[in-house]
Amino acid sequence: MATTIGRVLRDRNAGLCLGAVVVSGFGSSAMTLVSGIWVKELTGSDGLAALCTLALWAPLLLGPLLGTLADRTRGRPLLVAVNAGLGVLLLALLRVDSAAWLWLLFAVLVVYGACGVVTDAAEAALVARAVGRDLLGDFNGLRMAANEGMKLLAPLAGAAVFATWGGPRVALLDAVTFVLAGGMFALLRVSEGRSAPDPEGWRERTARGARHLWGDARLRPLVVAGGLTMLSSGLGGALVYAIVEALGHSPTYTSVLYVAQGAGSVAVGLASGALMRRFGARRYAGAGIALTGVSAVLNALPWDAAVLAGSVANGVGLPCVLVAALTAVQRETPGELVGRVAATANTLMFTPTAIGIALGAALVELVDLRLLLCVLAGARLLIAAPLLRAVSVPATSRPPTA
Repeated sequence: MATTIGRVLRDRNAGLCLGAVVVSGFGSSAMTLVSGIWVKELTGSDGLAALCTLALWAPLLLGPLLGTLADRTRGRPLLVAVNAGLGVLLLALLRVDSAAWLWLLFAVLVVYGACGVVTDAAEAALVARAVGRDLLGDFNGLRMAANEGMKLLAPLAGAAVFATWGGPRVALLDAVTFVLAGGMFALLRVSEGRSAPDPEGWRERTARGARHLWGDARLRPLVVAGGLTMLSSGLGGALVYAIVEALGHSPTYTSVLYVAQGAGSVAVGLASGALMRRFGARRYAGAGIALTGVSAVLNALPWDAAVLAGSVANGVGLPCVLVAALTAVQRETPGELVGRVAATANTLMFTPTAIGIALGAALVELVDLRLLLCVLAGARLLIAAPLLRAVSVPATSRPPTA
């Protein structure tokens, strides 16, 4: 793990990109939690509080289109401008002090979510140019570890700031993190030429990214497996309170399981680069998905130790296919398409999570919990099987370009 961290941090561009991700991720994780608490405190409504998550996630449906925007603009100036713009935009939330200003909070959250889709696509494209190909797996693994680490620490910090000073101060904290991230992106040393004139319209440009993704035998299996895995993850997440109840604990015990899962994700993120070099992207992804199947079996057992082990296993296994898919997109996609292909892949992989949550919420009331978990385990093993059977594509291969 120390070797992986050293490999990335010794590369100036990789270290700056990772620093920007960590800083902005801290603010984003804090704001994501606090926005719901803020709305709940202002209105007393659980439904309106839940809409904060929807406002942040809804722009993901426009991922292919927003990814095209990232491809038509140089990555470094775009990331600097968007991060600085978000820093200024969040200052508007200093005005939100009553339910009458709720519309402003939701409007900012929607723009916030859309900017997140653009920056994710732009980061994927910029990192592919700024970071050496042999470092991409290590970088993406550390990026995942950093994001998961922020999810463990930032919500606690955000909640503490909210409890002491209120929501506007959390917005101010988030604004500062975005300005700092923009400054780090500005320090990158990367050569980016201007995009060549493209006579195609936006619809055709967007479709090119989707066609490339679906037509590439290296990318399609990983992205499809990622989407199905996240569908199963959403379903499994909807069962967590029933699992805790079956153990005889109060709902607050779920926080212990989330911490265990987050710790597993941090650990595998640190090791992802080395594991992908050793096993190849497909087998690495397939093994991770299979491990999430094992975690579902452990969660069906009536013992605290087994369920905790299952949470750690799920945290280790779940990121594998996501890291493998993003790394493959960056390695196997022509530079002018990386942003829209990455955004399309993110839409296909993460949108099913919401469907899985809705499906799980319905099934948990109708079907025995242990039966659901066993079916979930079997489904995950079926998702993993094609990746484990497939011959791994050499990491250095690249499809021919016109």
